[in-house]
Amino acid sequence: MKKRWICLFVENDVGVLARISGLFSGKSYNLASLTVGPTEDRTVSRMTISLTSDDRTFEQVKKQLNRCVEVIKVVDYTDIAIHMKELMFVRINNCSDRDIDGIFKISQVFQVSVIDYSPETVLIESVHTENRNNDLIALLEKCYANRIEIVRGGSVAVETLSIAER
Repeated sequence: MKKRWICLFVENDVGVLARISGLFSGKSYNLASLTVGPTEDRTVSRMTISLTSDDRTFEQVKKQLNRCVEVIKVVDYTDIAIHMKELMFVRINNCSDRDIDGIFKISQVFQVSVIDYSPETVLIESVHTENRNNDLIALLEKCYANRIEIVRGGSVAVETLSIAER
């Protein structure tokens, strides 16, 4: 089993997301994340999908996606050099002044932004890789157990441009 990434270019029409996600649920494939947004062409949307599967299942997934009428292009990002980021918000509740000082220090080390705070709550925004966000969550859970709320968006990815990145 291996973490896999697929980028789909699809027609930007009503119901396409439902049909693509339905393909996965109908075959009992579990999606780890799915993000979708418009491209520079308003008639085309780009989906970034993450799942964990073996080689055989993954090949089936790609073939089924290529058969979908609304799918324009399928790109397998699993083994190519890409830039990938995930948006995440973390709210830490019931903070003391000491907690807030600690959170600001953690935000500097992890290069994340404190985007809002009150005397007892801090809101952090992180745009990093999924693994880096996991590391941040692990530290925050250790330091501020049972006081954090997490909102994560799926990752988006694009192929690297330079050979040096590969």
